[in-house]
Amino acid sequence: MAELKDRKILLGVTGGIAAYKALELTRLLALEGARVRVIMTRSGMEFVQPLSFQVLSGQPVCTHLFDLETESRIGHIEVATEAEVAVIAPATANIIGKLAHGIGDDYLTTALLACTAPKIICPAMNVNMFENQAVQENLAKLRSWGFHQVGPDAGDLACGVQGLGRLAPVDEIVEKIRQVLTPQSLQGKQVLVTAGPTREALDPVRHLTNPSSGKMGYALARVAHRRGAEVTLVSGPTFLNSPYGVKEIRVTTAKEMHQAVVEKMVQVDVVVMAAAVSDYRPKVMAAGKIKKSDDNESLELERTEDILFRLGELKNNQILVGFAAETENLLENAKEKLQQKNLDFIVANDLTVDGAGFGSDTNEVTILWPGGEVENLPLESKEVIAAHIWNRVERLWQT
Repeated sequence: MAELKDRKILLGVTGGIAAYKALELTRLLALEGARVRVIMTRSGMEFVQPLSFQVLSGQPVCTHLFDLETESRIGHIEVATEAEVAVIAPATANIIGKLAHGIGDDYLTTALLACTAPKIICPAMNVNMFENQAVQENLAKLRSWGFHQVGPDAGDLACGVQGLGRLAPVDEIVEKIRQVLTPQSLQGKQVLVTAGPTREALDPVRHLTNPSSGKMGYALARVAHRRGAEVTLVSGPTFLNSPYGVKEIRVTTAKEMHQAVVEKMVQVDVVVMAAAVSDYRPKVMAAGKIKKSDDNESLELERTEDILFRLGELKNNQILVGFAAETENLLENAKEKLQQKNLDFIVANDLTVDGAGFGSDTNEVTILWPGGEVENLPLESKEVIAAHIWNRVERLWQT
């Protein structure tokens, strides 16, 4: 996981209406302990005052190339060389054109020319401006030089029209910063993660399910993407937003999840089954809502598809990781599942432990290996647990 604490981030703010959103970006980065140094163009200051960024970042804002105080030690070079990543948000057609042609005529452009750190450009402008051939060619040139691009999004624009041109959501920009600052140890790998519960309908208004929130699986998907993997997330019903940069396939039932995962199995290098799949479904779904007066006191169930067992049968050089959520006999049940399902390792957690059950933001897990090794990981955030799991997957590739 890419910790942002003490990471040095250069943020360039240019003259677009979306400049106010850069305040929230600064706040979120500073909240996580990042050291944000803001550079504003003259046009950017027409929309937002430098003082606002100074208060949120705790750092003086760079505005004028010939300012005697900030430039007493050739400040634009110092700011450029200390940055670990540079972000331009919003990026107007003007700044995009200048960067694509090596123009350095103000504090931001000269700093960016001197900056050797990775750069993230976040376009925001009128749709016709964005689709203009010159802007598109300039963006293509920047991407070919290694610039990362986030957005723009489509929607209502400040000029009163609809189309591509909205600044990408701030949380997506933060996630891109995390990815850029993360070693790309999963670059080139195809990853499949399952998450959340499944639902098996009793009638049109009721279903069998479990309290899984999907948070563990989504954390696994996010961390894998940050490390450079191409990630497909097969998710049961959750209230979580799709992770940035991850292809998500939404399903409802165990049968749908089985079909989606088996189809993708041959295309991937690793599968992590973090979903809490229903073990049973009603043998017959009632056509209408079951009434209390129907004198229906019993429910006939049948087993759902054993997805993990099937994946173990299909496994051909892929790494297969399973989860075991238990309320008793944790090690015994997890060890049996590890062996029966042909897993490379299994992640077991005790649902009776505070902070490790369904719906929490944390987890406490035990990792079991086929050779008998047992690793106990302490209570941590699910993203930290996800990082531990991917570390072990990477270790398998190295052996």
